[in-house]
Amino acid sequence: MRKLLLLVVFATCLIPAYLWHASYGLDTRSAPGSIEAAVARAVRAWSVPRAAKDLGNPMGCTPEVIEEARVHWADHCATCHANNGSGETLLGRTMYPRPPDMRRGPTQRQTDGELYYVIKNGVRLTGMPAFGEPGNEDHSSWHLVCFIRHLPKMTADEEIQMRELNPKTRQDLDEERQEQEFLNGGAVKH
Repeated sequence: MRKLLLLVVFATCLIPAYLWHASYGLDTRSAPGSIEAAVARAVRAWSVPRAAKDLGNPMGCTPEVIEEARVHWADHCATCHANNGSGETLLGRTMYPRPPDMRRGPTQRQTDGELYYVIKNGVRLTGMPAFGEPGNEDHSSWHLVCFIRHLPKMTADEEIQMRELNPKTRQDLDEERQEQEFLNGGAVKH
């Protein structure tokens, strides 16, 4: 009887999901519906162990720690999350699920331990890889927690400074070189 009940519940969920998929597909451009978003938030919350949620940040969030994390963020995190934490990047806009706006309530309400756990261990079935050092406590990940807390207060000057720290493609470097040559009186090459 129990197996039959599970089969009925499973089929009740699976058939509408299949019909929806057959009609709309599973592209990454479409925004998720409210039910899908709620389920994703619940799964993310369940993915962090209780012991991790209760961790407090052992680092003091000093200006020096935030500056170190800002440099790290610009080089490693901004490709998906943007310098300002909005997630509005070429990759961020086309990932599924999309990177959250790190400045907003859903992220800022997470505990320091939750943020640390996600940075260190990543999140399965998303684009968020594990960045922390395995094993012992990872100071860089704790520093990033400080920076995430700083994001809602980040200044326009900080964001401008971060652009210089973002990874650059060969094309970006060539364009910068050509622009500098032009500004120094050289001819522009196309």
